Amino acid sequence: MDMKITELQYKIIEPHLPKQRGNVEIDNLTFVNALLYIIENGCKWKAVQKEYGNWHTIYIRFNRWSKNGVIERLFTALQEENIIEICTEIIHIDSTTVKVHPDGAGARKVNGKQSIGVA
Repeated sequence: MDMKITELQYKIIEPHLPKQRGNVEIDNLTFVNALLYIIENGCKWKAVQKEYGNWHTIYIRFNRWSKNGVIERLFTALQEENIIEICTEIIHIDSTTVKVHPDGAGARKVNGKQSIGVA
């Protein structure tokens, strides 16, 4: 069963989210549920279920809201209102955010040992 918030729960956290303007493809409730789906299933953006909308649209909004602090406010509100019990203090680092040193990526060793920290 997917973790989803209801419209009543959404109304409680709605003041913490930006007002939607214009013709938006995905409403904020659907977007929040898409994020909860991704968190619960640990899936890639492209693997988000079609019922939540286009994965790229979800990613773009997530990226924008992350930079603006909205995601942090959202999950703080979800926790403070006892709507979800997810620890959001965990940071996920993967190859899209951290580049590997050439030695760690299997680069050819030209002059012997070249590991980080080796003199």
